[in-house]
Amino acid sequence: MPPLPSSTASAVQIQQFYDKGLAHASYAVRCGRQVALIDPARDPQPYYDFADEHEARIIAVIETHPHADFVSSHLEIAEETEATIYCSKLVGAKYPHKDFDDGDRIKVGSYELHAINTPGHSPDSISILLMDELAQSRAVFTGDTLFVGDVGRPDLREDEAVGGHQREELAAQLYKSTRNKLMTLPGSTKVYPAHGPGSLCGKTTSPDLDSTIAKELKTNYALQPMSQDEFIKVLLEDQPFVPKYFGHNVALNKQGAPSFEDSIRAVPHPTTGAVLEPGVLLIDTRPAAQFRAGHLPGALNLQDGGKFETWLGTTVGPKEPFYLLADSKIALDTVIRKTAKIGYEGNIKGALMAPADLPATSPTVDVAAVREHPEAYTIVDIRNRNEAQAPVFDNALVIPLPELRERAHEIPTDKPILIHCAGGYRSAVGTSIVQQALPDAKVLDLGEAVTEFQPQATH
Repeated sequence: MPPLPSSTASAVQIQQFYDKGLAHASYAVRCGRQVALIDPARDPQPYYDFADEHEARIIAVIETHPHADFVSSHLEIAEETEATIYCSKLVGAKYPHKDFDDGDRIKVGSYELHAINTPGHSPDSISILLMDELAQSRAVFTGDTLFVGDVGRPDLREDEAVGGHQREELAAQLYKSTRNKLMTLPGSTKVYPAHGPGSLCGKTTSPDLDSTIAKELKTNYALQPMSQDEFIKVLLEDQPFVPKYFGHNVALNKQGAPSFEDSIRAVPHPTTGAVLEPGVLLIDTRPAAQFRAGHLPGALNLQDGGKFETWLGTTVGPKEPFYLLADSKIALDTVIRKTAKIGYEGNIKGALMAPADLPATSPTVDVAAVREHPEAYTIVDIRNRNEAQAPVFDNALVIPLPELRERAHEIPTDKPILIHCAGGYRSAVGTSIVQQALPDAKVLDLGEAVTEFQPQATH
């Protein structure tokens, strides 16, 4: 992202760092040789590299709120660089920090960052306004309050462990935050959110990774004229599922996470052929075809892919130990690092290479037979409920993947069980979950062949 134009000689540079797997955007704001970071990801190295490249020093790390969907490196960066961490006093942060609320400001070179309390996604959310030397608003970093085409969901702090805040109460706060704070900014103000498309912190996020206040006023459904009650109703409709790891990450981010690389190095690596502890979950991250050709009995096939972190934290609870298995050292290092992005590296009982002898195989689905006689199967649709409103098969049993481990025993076993999702990734996970839960049943993965059964419009 190029530097914003400046009316004076000292320009400001805004650098966006985007993690597609978690749909997470973080930022470096540089003016001269000073850098402020906003919502940094778990791995601090890209931010160090950016500062080094510009011969600049990181002086501030700002958290817009304790994130639910990823672990931040704010504490590690502060300890490494002696930068100050800033967050709202409402966070109740356990790490050394300075409060950053309405009226507070930080100087970065000749520019200033101003705090704006914008509760709603969480009770402690802030947005950060970038002001130039002429006191003109240039950009606003909106965290999870305002996205491009959406606003943050208000239903992630209802559990007592993360505050016990009712979604209706937070939605009402979000209505006021958008109307009274963000929507009053000049239309030319650039909008830089903490998330992009696919984030579970919103529901209809645009593929664009930045915007302007004027554009959002025109196109964002949540910013259109409506009463507070209408806003609450619209916002709470059709929110996506909440992964198991979200509350864990809020608590960890309030505490401050340990060093990323130290945590990676601490993961145990049993030797090939080592005896694995019985009853501990085994996550096999190899491609589905390799898994079907041979795997360890009871393993779950959570393939490394674009959303590995999300599905790991959806399938596995934050206190549940597990083994990680991959087919190469590089692949193993990759999934360990992804695991650490959601704060689960301490759950890894051992990370190991796939052994040569993998006794269990998965039956192959006869697609033609399914097409001819779908009634001969117990078909389980593991898509999300809003997806399942457009059924692929009549009379399918709908059990969304996030609920499958808890509900697999509801599936009748008098016929072969056929698992499907929308494209094949989730059905590989789901099939292995059901096979583990119902070891005597015949469980089939429709996989990518599901697209042959869908109406053309849903491809």
